[in-house]
Amino acid sequence: MKSTDATPAPVGRRALDREIARLALPAFAALISEPLFLLTDAAIVGHLGTAQLAALGIAGVVVQTAIGLFIFLAYGTTSTVARNLGAGDRRAALAAGIDGVWLALVIGTMVATVTFAVIPAIVDGFSPEPAVRDFAVIYLRIAVFGIPALLLMFAATGVLRGLQDTRTPLVVAVLANLVNIALNLLFVYGFGWGIAGSAIGTLVAQGSAAVVLVWVVIRGARRYDAPLAPHRPGVVAAWRGGVPLIVRTVTLRAALLVATYVAASISTESVAAHQVAFTIWTFIAFALDAIAIAGQAITGRLLGAGDAAGARAATRRMMWWGLVGGVGLGVLLAATRPLVVPLFTPDTEVQALLSTVLLVAALHQPVSGIVFVLDGVLIGAGDGRYLAWAGVVNLVAFLPLALTVLWVGGGLVWLWWAFSGFMLARMATLVWRERGDRWLVLGAAPSRRPSARR
Repeated sequence: MKSTDATPAPVGRRALDREIARLALPAFAALISEPLFLLTDAAIVGHLGTAQLAALGIAGVVVQTAIGLFIFLAYGTTSTVARNLGAGDRRAALAAGIDGVWLALVIGTMVATVTFAVIPAIVDGFSPEPAVRDFAVIYLRIAVFGIPALLLMFAATGVLRGLQDTRTPLVVAVLANLVNIALNLLFVYGFGWGIAGSAIGTLVAQGSAAVVLVWVVIRGARRYDAPLAPHRPGVVAAWRGGVPLIVRTVTLRAALLVATYVAASISTESVAAHQVAFTIWTFIAFALDAIAIAGQAITGRLLGAGDAAGARAATRRMMWWGLVGGVGLGVLLAATRPLVVPLFTPDTEVQALLSTVLLVAALHQPVSGIVFVLDGVLIGAGDGRYLAWAGVVNLVAFLPLALTVLWVGGGLVWLWWAFSGFMLARMATLVWRERGDRWLVLGAAPSRRPSARR
């Protein structure tokens, strides 16, 4: 049967604002779920010692890279589901979503297995001090088992966003983070398990969230009689469609890994400050990315419904809100540094570095607001190939900046100025694309199952 209950396209600026807010505000909590996991871990582990905090910085980058490569499981699924919803076929939308969930399970199992086997080699690649290395290996040997759950959360959340539902991921994210805080405090300090206790608590919280989100998707599929069994052509098609987004993500993660490598090469204090600064930056980035998630869902739905003018109008409005949000969050970050910095470490040298770095991060938040919004819009439009090529260009621009900091001994603050240059390059390539029309491709996503529409 063909469903015709797609949400009507909004009309006018106020209607656009309401539509953006309806999707973006609940998406905020779900988007910051993983950064909140890391912030909780950093706040708790940081009081165990500088070595433990530095180890968490390395381990956090490794886990974020392992799962971040496959963020297309959320983003690509959102676009596909939203296009089918806009075309009026909710059953096809859910069928495509189920394909994404199966793909997430397969990829998650493979990535966890491979990562576990090479953990010591990965950690050694950052050239940490011996104590930092040991703590990082301990954390990662536990944390990798949460990778399948995290990827399932990506896929299931993508399905719900495509269906214009960002409230359910909100509820799950809030509950998961409350569980994570309670378990981390219990395991780290109550049971005295140290950094291993933090990894275990986070693992349990992530696994529980994944189970709940997948169950919600399955319930929706059953309601609209969408097939639950894996459909090989559909799973393969989901993978192929995600390859350009993998390339885009690889370039982003490569830039972040290079930044962490440079910070680790400077000193233990630098990598500790960099870890906290990057975690806070990620938290703010996901706050801005809430508008981008609305962009993915709205753009996909409007293009699926054949409304190019509506998609462009929504994009321009979301760019405005991205800029406003970036300015506001930048000012807030700069003003609250004296309160934020002591929460993560008692080390005075790390505090001094972190305070200056956070000021640099605050200054480029307006740029970040535009970058994240346009990135989400183009993902929602299915413009993955352009994003892949743009990512390569941006990485090539960043590498000389970061490596120059290392060669001349510029220090952590100069590294963050180089990272600001990377964000400016991203904004330039995205704004150039948005000004053209090639991303405005109309129509529903191709059906991957022969029985998707009936």
